[in-house]
Amino acid sequence: MPAARFLLFPLLPLLAACHGFSPSAARQNPRLVVSAGAFDREQSVVSFSAGPSLSKYRALRDEQNRLFALQIDETGEASFILDSLSAGGNRTFQFVRDAPPAPMLKTKRDGRRVTISGTAPIVSYQAEPGDLPRSSIRMIFQRGGYLHPVYTPAGKIITDDFATNHLHHHGIWMAWTKTEFQGRHPDFWNMGDGKGRVEFVGLDKNWSGAVHAGFSARHRFVDTTGSAPVAALNETWQVKVYQMSSTKSPQRPRHVFDLISTQTCASSDPLRLPAYHYGGLGFRGHESWNGKEQTRFLTSEGISDRVQGNTTTGRWCHISGEVSGTTAGITIFNHTGNFRSPQPMRLHPTEPFFCYAPQQQGDMEIKPGTPYISRFRFVVQDGEPDSKELDRLWNDYAHPPLAKILP
Repeated sequence: MPAARFLLFPLLPLLAACHGFSPSAARQNPRLVVSAGAFDREQSVVSFSAGPSLSKYRALRDEQNRLFALQIDETGEASFILDSLSAGGNRTFQFVRDAPPAPMLKTKRDGRRVTISGTAPIVSYQAEPGDLPRSSIRMIFQRGGYLHPVYTPAGKIITDDFATNHLHHHGIWMAWTKTEFQGRHPDFWNMGDGKGRVEFVGLDKNWSGAVHAGFSARHRFVDTTGSAPVAALNETWQVKVYQMSSTKSPQRPRHVFDLISTQTCASSDPLRLPAYHYGGLGFRGHESWNGKEQTRFLTSEGISDRVQGNTTTGRWCHISGEVSGTTAGITIFNHTGNFRSPQPMRLHPTEPFFCYAPQQQGDMEIKPGTPYISRFRFVVQDGEPDSKELDRLWNDYAHPPLAKILP
């Protein structure tokens, strides 16, 4: 037996190397334990705070020796996509330096537009105002600082811009309608009235990566009702698109991206928002969805009638319709940390328009020194919605897996 033990020890490094790591690396490299919590997980975003010592690592290796791309940004936030984990379960990963051969998400600025793409475009951001698409549109309707086009995995565009019956609707945007500022009443939503506007100020950064790509931009809400234009709010947007694939349901790929809007007072005066039926985050669907029967809504509470669903609250709302003969749609998730979550919704009775409008529940106010932060996740898919799957995805967003670093 002693002889056998003597012969085995020299083989251990070789055997370990055949499995992708050495005993010394296993001892030195930190580990990560991920807990599913109360929900089943599939293609879930896992984010955690990583210290400076972890910035050298580019991947995680699981117990089956599979590599998962790891992305750590300049703030130390680390992210990867967890393929699957059953409710109540745990997975252990080892930090490794070798980057897996993962496809990249790329962010590219082309003139006045920023586009995030995988193998094909996923979403574009109109930074500076673009050219007006029709000569009949007045210059007052020009604006930037919104998302359009939004593409499905099949490459279909599901948003509209300068909608023929609502020229101030632009893909996915943020604005307030009924307001009070310094005793005046600017309207940042209905631009044609000339009472306010939302301006693009600057693109602070954009990035590409194996786990996510995105950008950070600044906007300004300008009151034009006084003797001279004055800024009422400053706003930052962070948009992050995730690298998603579906191992269990490859026939239903999806695009997933997050938007975080942070609004702060631009002066020592608050922006008051009296009760109103719309304003906040807006979505305008494809032009072919126009008409009472052309757009389909489904809320997290199971309401599919757009009139009944209007002014109800919801964790998520799905909006879909036909594009070039097949169904395509988007689901907008409202984060639990948002003001008055779950927020009330505006479902337009005849047009492909949706809005999360917290002011439906009464007067509200954005105060100096207190940022107003809104978080949303967007899931874009081809085909009909699956409410059970959307509930699972919302739980991923609202109650993400937990991650703990071990030495």
